[in-house]
Amino acid sequence: MKANMTCTRSRSSLVLSILFAAVLLLLPTPSSASNRHVINFRSPGLYPEGLTWDPSGQHFIVGSLHSRTIHSVSDAGVVQTLISDPYLPENATILGISVDPSNRRLLAAIHCLPPLLPCSALAAYDLRSGGRRIFLSPLPSLPGDDADIARDVANDVAVDYNGNAYVTNSAKNFIWKVNSDGAAAIFSRSPLFNSQPVAPDADASFRDCGLNGIVYNSKGYLLVVQSNTGKMFKVDEESGTARIVLLNGDMVAADGVARRRRDGTVMVVSQKKLWYLKSQDSWSEGVIYDEVELDVEGFPTAVAVAGHDRVYVLYGRVMEGIMRSYKDGEEREWFGIEEVSSEKESGEDKIWVYVLIGLGFAYFCFWRFQMKNLITNMDKKTT
Repeated sequence: MKANMTCTRSRSSLVLSILFAAVLLLLPTPSSASNRHVINFRSPGLYPEGLTWDPSGQHFIVGSLHSRTIHSVSDAGVVQTLISDPYLPENATILGISVDPSNRRLLAAIHCLPPLLPCSALAAYDLRSGGRRIFLSPLPSLPGDDADIARDVANDVAVDYNGNAYVTNSAKNFIWKVNSDGAAAIFSRSPLFNSQPVAPDADASFRDCGLNGIVYNSKGYLLVVQSNTGKMFKVDEESGTARIVLLNGDMVAADGVARRRRDGTVMVVSQKKLWYLKSQDSWSEGVIYDEVELDVEGFPTAVAVAGHDRVYVLYGRVMEGIMRSYKDGEEREWFGIEEVSSEKESGEDKIWVYVLIGLGFAYFCFWRFQMKNLITNMDKKTT
């Protein structure tokens, strides 16, 4: 009988070990600013403005300011040229980029800065065939509009599950739609896009920049931010009808947007900070629940959600490249992609750690009490 009791205690120890191992597996890993992932990558004169994550390739993709190229960046900072398109206008800028995972395409908003002739287009490239261009679609101006006087600016792009792309026009405050075959049309010209006053603290660098970052939601709408007013709009994917999302603050100088699928959190980046937003009613209303200060000198312009829902911002120093504020032959060589985490979310993670530990301890105490009763009863039977 003593052998049976010893065996029982051995099994108890094994169960205890399994119990604590299970609790540890259930514990979330709290994020920390001290161990965030920082990627420094070298590509002389690149000055990228756009950033996206390729889930199949498991790497980031960035655009370029003047070189008509698109590059992949590994988590170790290894840069490879994915696409080099010599048929784009010389010195054309590749701004917003987005991966169409269903069709393994890369979509890129193309814009020509002065003194180049006006040009706004959407390019699509096949990621399965070495970046072969599928189409290059010129984006139409408003009827009767003189693009030579006020040029369109194709800025950011989002894609739905049917392969339709939506491109923001930051100069004219409307949205284009380009179908999977490359047919382009003006999609949404909601009066709301021009109804809001420019923010009093909007400086010269973005005072004339309207609709900017855009992200698609599978529930049938797009979320779009407006740089010079700090507003966010919800746009129906069928009708193009827009509504202002009611928020607890304005996001002045808002630029790129990304959405985390796990919980629907939306991140909006500006040159100074990253905002975290949530909504409980499909974005009729929303709340800015955290904001993280960023490196202003790095001039962050884009945000992306990578593997394991980790959030990254791009430090492409675009304004330095646009203004050419460097000496001849001394273009910047190094740029950065850095992980950003919300301290408030980290605090919530820690609370869950304590809750799970408490539940595990309570279950252990109950289990130990039951085992003690079992052993006591067995002792009584032996005597």
